[in-house]
Amino acid sequence: MNFQQLRSIREAARRGYNLTEVANVLFTSQPGVSRQIRELEEELGVEIFERNGKRLTGLTDPGKDILKIVERLLLEAENLQHASQDYSGQTSGTLAVAATHTQARYALPKVVQAFRAAFPQVRIALQQSSPEHIADWVISGKADIGIATEGLSRFEELVSFPCYQWNHVVVVPEGHPLLSEKTLSLEALAAHPLITYDLGFTGRSHIDDAFGKAGIATDIVLTAMDSDVIQQYVSLGLGVGIVASMAVEQSRANGLRCIEVDR
Repeated sequence: MNFQQLRSIREAARRGYNLTEVANVLFTSQPGVSRQIRELEEELGVEIFERNGKRLTGLTDPGKDILKIVERLLLEAENLQHASQDYSGQTSGTLAVAATHTQARYALPKVVQAFRAAFPQVRIALQQSSPEHIADWVISGKADIGIATEGLSRFEELVSFPCYQWNHVVVVPEGHPLLSEKTLSLEALAAHPLITYDLGFTGRSHIDDAFGKAGIATDIVLTAMDSDVIQQYVSLGLGVGIVASMAVEQSRANGLRCIEVDR
């Protein structure tokens, strides 16, 4: 049982059982609301709502009593939150941010720096993991915000939106044959062993899609979650790297050269 389930019950009754309106109020999706309601009914072992097919039409007799309890619980939760704000203020506390390594290492430092300047009393708890774990943490309340390149939009319980744009680039050691290519093509890339991200990380699906749509087979000899790890193995001559453009600031220090994909 969680507060999102309770809010779904309360708002369904308030919005005339229109789950689209409930989803808008709770900043989630209609399937997500339906799932929250269904899971709570299964946990309690009773049907809270009357239904006509998949459409909610009213409250059952047990549902009427349950709604009264839900209203009291949510009211007390709001009172508790107000009481804590009276003591701590709204500009202090902890913001839990879940992100992949690439986002945490390359995209967030300047953002966090600006946030800390604006809200110096707010502590930031930065947690790093895979997109699937990030989604689970946000859904469960362990994290307040989740940041990842891909994978979050498929979770019905979450609302996701784009923050910024970036692209992939190719990194190779100094003197590599690809540096002499006037136009870098997928065919030219596929002629070399490749090193890039694990499945599910940092736009890996877009890399696979590009080669797949062109009907070009690749030899991906090593994968990793971390852009720095990928570049380290490229510097050892194990293959050509495909990494996020934001992760190549230190490439020259590692003896690597960056090639823009649209070159």
